[in-house]
Amino acid sequence: MGAADEHPQHQPSPAPEGEAKRTLVFTYGTLKRGFSNHCLLQDLARAGDAAFVAAAATAEPLPLVCGPYRVPFLLNLPGEHGCQRVRGELYSVTPHGLARLDELEGVSRAHYERLPVSVVVDGGEGAAEEVVAYYAHRGYAAEMWARSGRRGHAEYSPAVAAGYVRRVDRPQHLTFLDQIRVFVSSQS
Repeated sequence: MGAADEHPQHQPSPAPEGEAKRTLVFTYGTLKRGFSNHCLLQDLARAGDAAFVAAAATAEPLPLVCGPYRVPFLLNLPGEHGCQRVRGELYSVTPHGLARLDELEGVSRAHYERLPVSVVVDGGEGAAEEVVAYYAHRGYAAEMWARSGRRGHAEYSPAVAAGYVRRVDRPQHLTFLDQIRVFVSSQS
């Protein structure tokens, strides 16, 4: 277990004068501990660009679905029936760390978009905190929700992730957006 695992309620210290401001990022899928992309957060933590803060959940129910290759997508569709508060992890990241996460999440390629989300930290006083999360891009989010049968998950767990295919093992002749378009247009 790492130091963050031993002290799940640890809050990062305020940044010293002159140090870059950190952003709180809510992770709900493959960036969480135990999943395929968590190695990026581990690398960022070793470099001082990320730190685990706490387990958390969205303050309001939101759709969490799996798309092509069991890739998780949080959908910015609050108020939809069939969704739940989503469980995940909260990290404090530097601007450099945020740029690396944006790159992984394909923000510049319209795969995901980084937007605000309200979360409640486990063991906290219940007050919601405004942080950011990577949502499915608005260009396909509604279609992804329809393709999922308008049923979401409360957590991207190992059972939900079963069948996940890493990027390097996916067909390389299609872009990720093309893979999403094929997925949302196919029968469930």
